[in-house]
Order: sequence, then C-alpha cells, then structure tokens
Amino acid sequence: MHLETLKTFCDLVETGSLSRAAKLNRVTQSAVSQQLRALEARYGKRLVDRAPRIGAQATEAGRSFYGELKPLLDQFYALEGRLRERPNVVAGSVRVATVYSVGLHTLPKVMKKSLAAHPALGLRLEYRRTDQVYEACLRGECDLGIVALPSKRPQLEVVPLGHDELVFVAPREHSLAKKKGLRLADLDGQPFIAFDRDIPTRKLVDRLLRRAGAAVTYVMELDNIETIKRSVEAGIGVSLLPAPALSAEVRARTLVTRKLAESPIERPIGVIYRKSRELSSVARVFLELLERELAPR
Repeated sequence: MHLETLKTFCDLVETGSLSRAAKLNRVTQSAVSQQLRALEARYGKRLVDRAPRIGAQATEAGRSFYGELKPLLDQFYALEGRLRERPNVVAGSVRVATVYSVGLHTLPKVMKKSLAAHPALGLRLEYRRTDQVYEACLRGECDLGIVALPSKRPQLEVVPLGHDELVFVAPREHSLAKKKGLRLADLDGQPFIAFDRDIPTRKLVDRLLRRAGAAVTYVMELDNIETIKRSVEAGIGVSLLPAPALSAEVRARTLVTRKLAESPIERPIGVIYRKSRELSSVARVFLELLERELAPR
C-alpha cells in the first residue's frame, strides 16, 4: 500500500471533496477514485460514501480508519522532514493563508525580512475570507493561517501577534472629518459601509457602535477591505477600519482617518495552525519571525 494513497484518503475525508483531494495531491479526480477503490477492495469495506449533493463523506469504517491512520501519517511526514533538513540552512516552502487586511498591509515588511535572511525560503501566500482560513488550516491546505480576532478552537493553536487600531475613515470633505474629539456616538445616523456580518471585525464594530448608542445605517456590506475603501472614497458612506490598511489612501489624500475619543480601539491579530500537525522547520522559522516582528512586547 503506497503512502500517497493513504494521504489521498485522509485528504478526501478532511475536505469532503474529490476535486480538493485531487488538487492537494496533484492528481486527477479519476486517480483519487481509483485509489479509494483500491483501499476499499483491500479491506473489504466501504470507506467513503459519494453522492452529488453531499459530496464525499466517510462511513463509520472510514472514520475509524482515518482516526487511527492520520496521526501515524503526520508523525511519518514530520520525521521525513526532519531527516531531510540540512543544518543551518532554512530551505523549503511555507503555505500561508490570510485575510486581505492583514496580508496586504501588515505582512509585506515581515516577508521582506524573512526572504532577506533566508533566500531559500519560499512563501506561498493565499488571500481568503476568515472562515476559509480556518478551514484551510483544519484541512491541511496551509501551514499557517493569519487572521484578525482569532477565536479558540479545539483543533487549533493560536499565537497572538499584536493588534491593529480601528479608526474612523471618510472622504476628505465629510462633515465629521474635521470634528475634534470625534466619538463613536457621533456616527449615529451616518450611512455606514461594513464588512459582511459573519466576519469577526464586523461583529466587533457592531458591538462598539451598539455600546456607544450609535445607530448607523448600513448601506453596504462587503467581504474585503479594498472594496470597502473604494466605496468610502466614492462617498457612499463612512467606516471603521484598521489604520495600517489606510496609509496609502491617507498619503494620496483620498481618505481622511481620525482616531476616536475612545481610542485605542484595537482588534487582535493572530497566527493559527493545526495542533496535530508538527510544523516544518521553515514554518517554525517564519512563525518565529512573525512573533519577533509583530507580537506585543
């Protein structure tokens, strides 16, 4: 029995998708099906149910097989990685999934330093929605995830990386842009552009506005910070956004930011990774650099 077949089976159970398992293992969906049939023939049991609407779901026997097999595979690949490591040389790829507001505006400086210190280190950065970053970590599609307001989950480790400050943002000509001592309560009745309701930063902003008694009018709900900034520039509404993500617009004088009287209003940033998966040496090096550059002191 080939290790590749066993890994493909685990990926299929974790993702619930033939296409995703195929992509992770760089094979065709047909090859995944063939490997699964070979496993089921070997053990004389159906391990995965396949149906168009529900996708691929492990049977009772499949779940039992996966539960015993997965830790063994993780241990083997961790051992293999250690044996291949060359002393004093950091080489290999780190797969990082992150949200736009952190990946585009907080990570570039750290990435530049890591590549300067370790030229053989490869960074594969993917931008995803917050819920998709968690899924990618749990499914083994990335080594590290970086999110705002990280939440504790039983299968994930969380490493704090400091905070972003949330500030008021508006077009330069907006009436509140010149107000001194701006408070959250001053946003009452304002047209407001927000993140989608399932995004943690939106939930934080909603709580802050509610606590301040500011009943804003939500005119747009969007899933990424770049679109929100363009909408504020167009004069559609105001917003509360992380300050690091606004530096380019402030320099270009297309937007104005104001700290609020309640400042600092902060949202935590953190790294997440799966507890059951031993990090490779390059992932550990990158994580250490992130902590050194971004973690609170």
